[in-house]
Amino acid sequence: MREMSATSNNMLSGQQPQKHYGITSSISLAFPREIDRLYTQKLIEAMKPFGVFEDEDELNHRLAVLGKLNSFVKEWISEISETKNLPPSALMNVGGKIFTFGSYRLGVHTKGADIDALCVAPRHVERSDFFSSFFEKLKQHDEIRDLRAVEDAFVPVIKFKFDGIEIDLLFARLALQSIPDNLDLRGDSLLRNLDIRCIRSLNGCRVTDEILHLVPDKENFRLTLRAIKLWAKSRGIYSNMLGFLGGVSWAMLVARTCQLYPNAVAATLVHKFFLVFSKWEWPNPVLLKQPEDSNLNLPVWDPRVNPSDRYHLMPIITPAYPQQNSTYNVSTSTRTIMSEEFKYGLTITDEILQGKADWSKLFEPPNFFQKYKHYIVLTASASTEENHLEWVGLVESKIRVLVGNLERNEYITLAHVNPQSFPWSKENRNENEFVSMWFIGINFKKLENADCVNIDLTYDIQSFTDTVYRQASNINMLKDGMTIEATHVKKKQLHQYLPAELVHKSKKKSLGDLNRSSSGGGSKRCSLDGSQLDSSRDTDSGTPFSSPTPVCKPCNSVSTPEESITPSKPPVPLYVDTSPACESSPKEEQGLSIPVIGASDAKPSVTLVATEAPVGSTIPTVVGRNIIPRMSPPDLPNGLNGAAPKRPHSPSLEEPPKKLKDTEQMLSDDSAFKEPYPPTSNGLDQGDDQAAELHSTTKPMPIPTIDTSRTQRLPSKELPDASSPVPTSNLRVIKNSIRLTLNR
Repeated sequence: MREMSATSNNMLSGQQPQKHYGITSSISLAFPREIDRLYTQKLIEAMKPFGVFEDEDELNHRLAVLGKLNSFVKEWISEISETKNLPPSALMNVGGKIFTFGSYRLGVHTKGADIDALCVAPRHVERSDFFSSFFEKLKQHDEIRDLRAVEDAFVPVIKFKFDGIEIDLLFARLALQSIPDNLDLRGDSLLRNLDIRCIRSLNGCRVTDEILHLVPDKENFRLTLRAIKLWAKSRGIYSNMLGFLGGVSWAMLVARTCQLYPNAVAATLVHKFFLVFSKWEWPNPVLLKQPEDSNLNLPVWDPRVNPSDRYHLMPIITPAYPQQNSTYNVSTSTRTIMSEEFKYGLTITDEILQGKADWSKLFEPPNFFQKYKHYIVLTASASTEENHLEWVGLVESKIRVLVGNLERNEYITLAHVNPQSFPWSKENRNENEFVSMWFIGINFKKLENADCVNIDLTYDIQSFTDTVYRQASNINMLKDGMTIEATHVKKKQLHQYLPAELVHKSKKKSLGDLNRSSSGGGSKRCSLDGSQLDSSRDTDSGTPFSSPTPVCKPCNSVSTPEESITPSKPPVPLYVDTSPACESSPKEEQGLSIPVIGASDAKPSVTLVATEAPVGSTIPTVVGRNIIPRMSPPDLPNGLNGAAPKRPHSPSLEEPPKKLKDTEQMLSDDSAFKEPYPPTSNGLDQGDDQAAELHSTTKPMPIPTIDTSRTQRLPSKELPDASSPVPTSNLRVIKNSIRLTLNR
C-alpha cells in the first residue's frame, strides 16, 4: 500500500517514475551538480595526452574502411550464391552484413586500435567458403596486407590490415535465406540450429549490443569506461589472458555502476565505480540483468546446476544468452591484486573530488619492480622472429598456469605477474636469438614457528613447462630453439635484466611505447587455449598501458626475514638441460645431474647450474632424484574433484603427494547472492552518504556460490596430465629448479 501511495503521489506531483535498470533499483537518482561537470571536463583533459580519443579524420577513415568491407562481403556472398545454383529471384536479396563489436562497437576505441568485426551470411554459405573463396578474394585486394587465417582457433578468425587498419573478422551463418541490412542480432531465436562456432562468433556482438541497451546514458558510460580502461592498463590489471579482466569485463563493471547511478556524469561514476567494487563481496556475481533461459539447451553459467561454477572467484556474467562468466581465468592472486587496486582507486578519487589531487594521479602506474623483494623471471626464446611471435603467444597464454602453481605452494601468499613483457637486452643474448621476459612478483609467508624453512619451487616450474611443451608438441608448434627458463631473483638483482631507470623509477613513455606495452608484446596474438564461451578478448591493443609517474622511493635497506632468502649472488638459470651429445658428467661444484620427468635414454639429462655460494649462504644441496608427476585427484561424489592443497615442496619417490582434501560442502540453494549496495526501497537520492548506500531492502534471486580459499580451488584444467607424456624429441628442453631457504 505504501508503494502504491508513493507512486500515486509522484504522479499527482507530475513526476514520472524513472526507468528501472539492472537487477535492483538504483542507489542514487541525484542529478549532477555544476562542480561534477567541471570535474568531468578535467577528467577529459587528463586523458587526452594518453591518446584515448581519435580525431574526426581517423573516425571517418574507419567508417570508410568498414563501408568498403561491407560491400566486399555482399559481393562475395552474391558470387558464392551463384555457384550454389540459387534462383535469380533469391540472388537479388541474398544480402550479407558486417557487424562490429568490442571497443569499437562500444565507442571506446583508441588511436591505432583494431576493429573486431563479424561477417554474417545466409544459411547456404558455409564456413569452409569463408576460409577458402573469401580468403582468396581478400588476397587479391590491393588495400589488404598481412592476411592470415586462424581456422582452428577456439573462435575461428581471419586477421588482416585494410588500408592500414587492423581487422579481426569472424564468421557466422544464420538459418535464414537472406541477411537484411536491418538485422538485429539480439534475438535469441537466431541461435536456433546453429553450430557452436557460429554461436561463439555471434556472442561478442550480442554481448556488446546488450551492454549498450542496458545502460541509462551511453555517453556517460563511454567516457567512464575510457577512464577505467586507461586506469586498469596503467595499473597493470588489464589482461584476461593473464587472469585479470579483459575489455568486456571492465565494460560490464562500468555498466553496473551506471545502472546504480543512472543520472551521474563521468567524474561521479568513476568515483562510484571504485566505491562499489572496493566493497563488493566476491564471489557474489555481477549481473546486468536477470539470466533468462531460452530453452535452446546451451551451456550457461549457473552455480545451482554446474558445481564448477561455484568455484569461480570473481564472476562477471555476460548479459546475452548463453550467459557466461567472462572472468573464468581470475585466480586468488589476481583477485587480491585487483581488490587492492579498487581500494587505492577509491582513495585517489576521494582526494581528487576534495580538490587535493588531479586526475593525472589516478593514471600513474605502480612501480612493480620496487613492490616485491623476490621475483620469478620467465624467459621465452626462439631462433627466428616468426617462431618467437608464435612461441611467445603460447607461453603467455599459459602463464596463469604457473601463477596457479605458485599460489598452491604453502609458503607463497601472492604471485603477481606483470602483464607487460620485456625484450632481453642485446648485450645478454645472441644475435640470432629472440627473447621475451615476464616478471612475477612473489610474497612469501612470514615464518612464526620455525627458524629456517626450505622452499622448493621445482615442481611448480616443471609442471608449467611440461604443460607448455606438451601443448606445443600437440599442435606441432615446437621447433628447434624454442625454450623456456625460469629464474629466481631478488629486487636488487633486477638491474641485470632491465634498464636501471625502469627498475628504480618509471620513466615518462611516449604514446608509441604505451600502445606497444598495452598488448604485452606489440602484436595482437590469438590465444591458443580454449576456454568457455569467452567474450572478453582483449581487442583494443592500442589502448595505453602505462603513464608518467614520479620518482619512486628508494628501496628499504633494512633487512627483513624475506630478504634472507638465498642465493644472493647474480642470478642464473638454475636448471638447464645439456644437449644429448653431452654425456660427460659435470663437476660437483658446477651442479648435479637430475633426471627429467619420465626420463629415458632418448632424453637429455638435466643439470643444476648455480653460482658459487657466498660465505654464510644457505643454498641447500639438490640431491639427484626422480621427480614424479602429480597424482590425479580422486573422484568425489557429484562429479567434483578435490581442490589441490598447499604443497610444502615438490613430491618425490620417497615422499608421495598427500591425498587431496575433500571439497567443502556446497551451500544450500537458499544462500542468496547479493550486491553490496542494494538501494533503499524508494530508490531516492542518498547523497554522498556511503553508509546509506549500503542499506538493503531488495531480496535477489538465490544462487549458491562458494568463497573458495586458496586450498579449496579446483585444479586448473590446463595442468599437465600424467597420462600425456612430455614430448620426447631431440629438441633442447630447458627444465627449471628453484630451491630456496627462508630464514626467520
